This record gives sequence, C-alpha cells and structure tokens, in this order.
Amino acid sequence: MRPRQSKPRLLQAMFDAFSLPDLRRRILLTIGILVIFRFVAHVPLPGVDINALQALFDRNALLGMLDMFSGGAMRRLSVAAMGVYPYITASIIMMLLVPVIPRLQALSREGEAGRNKINLITHWLVIPLASVQGYGQLVYFQREGVISNTAALPMVAMVLSLVAGTIFCVWLGELITEYGIGNGISIIIFGGIVAGLPEMIGQGFMAREQFAGLTAYVLIVVLTIAVIVIFTEAHRRIPVQYAKSVFRSGRMYRQSGTTHIPLRVNSAGMIPLIFAMSLVLFPGIVASYFVNPVEPNFANMIMDLFRPNAPLPLGLFYWGLYFTMAVAFAFFYTMIIFQQQDLPGVLQRQGGFIPGIRPGKTTATYLNGVINRITWGGALFLGCVAVMPFVARQITNVQVIQLSSLGLIIMVGVVLDTMKQLEAQLVMRRYEGFIR
Repeated sequence: MRPRQSKPRLLQAMFDAFSLPDLRRRILLTIGILVIFRFVAHVPLPGVDINALQALFDRNALLGMLDMFSGGAMRRLSVAAMGVYPYITASIIMMLLVPVIPRLQALSREGEAGRNKINLITHWLVIPLASVQGYGQLVYFQREGVISNTAALPMVAMVLSLVAGTIFCVWLGELITEYGIGNGISIIIFGGIVAGLPEMIGQGFMAREQFAGLTAYVLIVVLTIAVIVIFTEAHRRIPVQYAKSVFRSGRMYRQSGTTHIPLRVNSAGMIPLIFAMSLVLFPGIVASYFVNPVEPNFANMIMDLFRPNAPLPLGLFYWGLYFTMAVAFAFFYTMIIFQQQDLPGVLQRQGGFIPGIRPGKTTATYLNGVINRITWGGALFLGCVAVMPFVARQITNVQVIQLSSLGLIIMVGVVLDTMKQLEAQLVMRRYEGFIR
C-alpha cells in the first residue's frame, strides 16, 4: 500500500490515475472522443438559413430545451442535431418489447450471446427511428423558412446526413464504453449538455439587475444536485443467506454465507423523466406544425398549453402533468426492471433465501412489497426534480437560464458512474481512490 500523501485525497487520486499508463490512455481517449463529438456538432447541413434558424429558436422555447441536450447541434442544424437520442428511444422500445415478445424473451436468457443479438436488433432499429425523426425535424424547419430547398433529392441527402450523424455519435459512445472510462452513450449526452452551460451561465451573469435572484437560483440548483446524489446512491439492503456444502477431511460440512441485495430507491434512473418529457412535449411539437400566426386556431391553444415557459396559470397544467407522468412512469419502469431481473427465481436457483421468508412465491411477494414502498420515495423524488426548473423560476424570477431537471440527473449520474469506475481501477492497483 502506498504511504499516505500530504496532498488532498481527490488531487492525489487524479495524479495516481494519470501515473498509470493504461488508465491514462483510457482517460485521454475519452477526452479525445468528446472533442471529436464537439467538432461533429459544428458541421452544418447544406442549404440552411442561419439567421432564420436563430430567429426560430429565439421565439420557440421547446426548441431551446431540445437544443440543450444536443449541445447546440440543433441550433446550428448540424449533422449531429439528433445526437444519440434515436438510440435511446430504440433501447427503451427494445426493453419494453423483451417481456412481451417470446422470441426476444428467449434471447435475453441466452447469456452474452443473446444480449449481443438484442443489441444488434437495437442498432438496426436506430436507422428507421432516426430517419423518421430527422425527416420530421426537416419538414418543420422547412415550413418555418429555415431550409429553402424543397426538392426531394436534397431532402433525402439531409435525412441521410442526420442518420449518419446519429450512427457516428453512437459509435463514438461505444468506443468510450469499450476503450475509455464510463458509459459511452451517457458521456456523449453529458458532453452535449455541458457544452451549453458556459453560454447559459454567461447569460445569467449579464442579467446583473437580477443578482439576488441569480444567487437564489444557484442555491436551489446546488441543493437539487445534493438531493440527486443522495437519492441516486440510496438503497435498501435485503439480507440474503446462501447455504453451501464443503468437503473437508472426507466429510461433508454445511456452511452458510450472508450477503445482501441492494434495492435502489430510484431503480428507474432517468428513464421515467425521458418518457414523461417526451409525452408532455409531443402535443406541442405536433401543434407547431399547424400553428397559424395570423389567425390563432386550436393548434395555437395547444402550443400555448404544452410549452415549458408558459405563464401562470397555464404553466401549472404543463408542470403538473409532467410531475404526474414522472411519478407514474417511475412505478411502471421499476416494475418492468424488477420482473426482468427475476430476483426470487435467481435466489432460489442459487440456493439463497431471505431470513424469515420462505423461498418462491412468498419471497416474490415480500420483495414486491419492499420495491413498491421504496419506489414511492424514488418516484416522488423524480417528480419534484422534474418541476424544479418551474419552481426555481417562480421563486427567483430568473428567466434567462433554461436549466433542465433531466439534464441535471444525467450530469450527476454520469459523474458518479465515472468516478466509481475510476475508483475501481485505482483500488485494483492498490491506490486510494476518489470515494471514501
């Protein structure tokens, strides 16, 4: 074990990480791929009127929120405007289809080979999803006068460029997962969100007349990050005992080992917020295709009702619906994950049991009850974090900063996951890590 250093623990761990050749290579590769991703995000599609595009984003808050997750790529209408979100959509669809389709369910039980086949199907599903999403975006931008060329061939070329940009971003993410540090897809999303923070912070500092409000806004954000960290790491430990037989001196001895199952309070992670945000934004996005700026119609009313920066009392409807959907999807997605894991069956097959609980159906009932109770905490946490931007704006009256709760959860989750992987790499080499 290395002797204790006089430097701070975090700083010393960083020096230790860069002193190891293989770990240093992984870190530098991850940073290099993020730089490549940022370059790709600045490659624009041909035939785009930049001035009209900027004017459209200035008057449409929905686009501004979606642009934050692409790291400004959508505001530039670059080839990476969709980022990796078609892949996220494909992964969610496959996760929902696995318990429903028997063939996919059988593949999921075939171990590594089955998971690889499901992963391959997911990658193929990205192409039609990205094509439909890219075409829809281009039609909308064309209708708003951002794209002047309406011929079929240029449109096909732009759709293919958007699909290629998405596939390239997914490939970069998988390179990070295999050769770098952390979950590559999450880090690509993280890079896009972080890239937009400097401009957002700069806009906040420019609003000097709102200094008190900005200070309160920052405090709310810091408190929210602390709560996200607590609930991300919170879990309920279920004690489990395993009985095993050991031969010793020609005789059979029964031994028992005790461990625990960590059931997370927020087992669903950020997926319920993605579901909820998609459904809440969808009516407004569809209505934007039919809005009449001269003579307001029903589409104008839907557009006003389903936009995140709507004034009170319309804003209460949007954010109340967002809160309700986040809570509902947290329960829905947690139940899907729990059923796929089949913890009672795994325990029974491995000879494990919960003390005081009979194996089989009784164990399943007990674990279902525990999951339902702790998920209330995780679901209400997600709902409160979902409406945090609205509450912060109402308290501080700061309108220049468009901070997303989903973006905060993604950033905190990626940082925690990456730190844990670095910690594991350092501990394997008998170095002190980041986390006590």
